[in-house]
Amino acid sequence: MSNSTSARPSTQRAAKRIEVNRRDLPLHCPVDENHLWDTHPRVFLPIEDSGKATCPYCGCQYTLKG
Repeated sequence: MSNSTSARPSTQRAAKRIEVNRRDLPLHCPVDENHLWDTHPRVFLPIEDSGKATCPYCGCQYTLKG
C-alpha cells in the first residue's frame, strides 16, 4: 500500500501578497512576524532588480514599494 502524503507545501492555499520597503532588505521568507513552528527554512529572495519575488517554498508573493 502506497502512502500519497507529500512533504511539499500545499499548493491549494492562496498565496499571501506582501509589500516591503527598502528598509526591509535583504528580503527573506518567512518574514520575522511568522511563528517559528509554522514556517519553512529561511530563504533570501532577490527583489532589488525586478521589484517582485516569489518564495519557492510557500508561494508568498512580495512586491517592493518605491
